[in-house]
Amino acid sequence: MPPRMAGLNATPRLERLKAVSRRAGEASFFFWDAHFKNEAVKVLPGEYFVHDEDILITTTLGSCIAACIWDRDRRIGGMNHFMLPEGSGDSGRYGSYAMELLINEMMKRGASRMTMEAKIFGGGAVISGMNSINVGERNTQFVTDYLQTERIPIVSRDVMDIYARKVCFLPASGKAMVKRLAPTNTEALAAQDRFAAQRAVPASTGGGSVDLF
Repeated sequence: MPPRMAGLNATPRLERLKAVSRRAGEASFFFWDAHFKNEAVKVLPGEYFVHDEDILITTTLGSCIAACIWDRDRRIGGMNHFMLPEGSGDSGRYGSYAMELLINEMMKRGASRMTMEAKIFGGGAVISGMNSINVGERNTQFVTDYLQTERIPIVSRDVMDIYARKVCFLPASGKAMVKRLAPTNTEALAAQDRFAAQRAVPASTGGGSVDLF
C-alpha cells in the first residue's frame, strides 16, 4: 500500500517518509502537526510504526492499547495500537501479534530487548454500560503481563479509568505525552470499541505518570 500524506506543509522529511514503501500493518498516514510544529504519523488500529528520529507518532485510544517501546541505548522507538488481547490470524488488531510486530521491527533496526523500556496507554471504559465486558481491562492486563514476561520494564502508564486518550510519542528521545479527551470527542472511538466488544471475556490494573499536553 503506498504511504498516505495529509496537510499542506510538505517538508523534506515528510517527502522522504512518504517515498519509503511500507510493510503491511505499518502506519503510513503522514502529516504536519500544527500544534507541535513537527512531522507526524498517525497509527490506526492494527498498525505500528518504528523510527529513529523524532517524528511525532500519534494515535487515539478508547479501550484499545498503545505500547510505546524505546531502546534507551540505540535511541530508537515505536508504537502499536491493538484492539483485543488475542484472536485468530496474524493481525496487528490483536495484542499478541501487535507486540511481536513492534518488538521484532525494532530488533531488525538494531534495538536490543536488554535495553528496551515501555510506556503503555489506553484501556479506558469509554462506553457506559459496557464495563461488564472489561475489554479495556483485559487489554491492560494483557500488555502488562506480556511486557513482564519479556522483561521489558514499564516506566510509565496512563491506563483504564473512563477516558479516551490521544497519545503522542517521540521515538528517538522516548518522550511520550497523553491528553485525556472529553466524552463529546469519543463517538468514533465508542463505535470502534463496540466492534471490539462483539468479539470479547475479564481481568485488572493501575495508574501512573506521563506528560500531559
